[in-house]
Amino acid sequence: MFTENVKELRTVNQRRGRGRPPGRTDQGDAARLRLYNTAIELIAERGYEATTLRDVANRAGVSVGLLYRYFPSKGAVVLSLYDQLSAEYATRAEGMGTGKWRDRFLFALTTSLQVLHPHRSTLAALVRVLVGDIQEGLFAPATTFSRQRVQRVFHEAVVGASDAPRPEVTAALARLLYLVHLAIILWWLLDKSPRQRATTALVALLKGALPASTLTLRFPRVRAFVVAGDKLFREALFDDEAAEVALGSTAARRTADPSLRSG
Repeated sequence: MFTENVKELRTVNQRRGRGRPPGRTDQGDAARLRLYNTAIELIAERGYEATTLRDVANRAGVSVGLLYRYFPSKGAVVLSLYDQLSAEYATRAEGMGTGKWRDRFLFALTTSLQVLHPHRSTLAALVRVLVGDIQEGLFAPATTFSRQRVQRVFHEAVVGASDAPRPEVTAALARLLYLVHLAIILWWLLDKSPRQRATTALVALLKGALPASTLTLRFPRVRAFVVAGDKLFREALFDDEAAEVALGSTAARRTADPSLRSG
């Protein structure tokens, strides 16, 4: 009997595949991906508000019940999109080179635009959700993990720079740059110029202004302004105390060990 049980267990494991959690199958993963792609496609075509889960199920040729197993709401689709894009961005951002914080910031910004570019139509259809939805927007509690994943790149861009500013302003500057990046992304999504050339021009203007920004940070009043502004931003938009502690710890470690500042 023991031998028979072992054989049965091996058969189940072979069907499931080694290392795969119980209940997870290649067929299920493929179905989820197909439904996700169908939902994203419909949102890009019709807009978020006009797209229903029944529409997605009909387009995919499945029952609404099956769709609910993978995506119980449209919000679940949006959260999956955030997770996918933030993960891809974090991976691409690992290629950030050494150098001054302004150059590393520009790398982080342009990399974000490159990652988002194939999904511009979908994201443009989600602008109202991204900006104003308290449940699924950029600063909603449900999107904290994805947001922190992206924000961490900008934090590292400053903390790991060869000219990282004083510790008391480092985290504040990193958050400010993250918000500047979000503003440029929103501009890009709303940009009606051919091939979004107005966005390209805006990034070029920003690039030209950054050297002066670096110089102004030497003045105590400017640093105080950045810190005060950051406090207001955190109060208004962020609710990530644990993340602030973690990022602060990273800054402290880099300050204590100058060898880490070159990223």
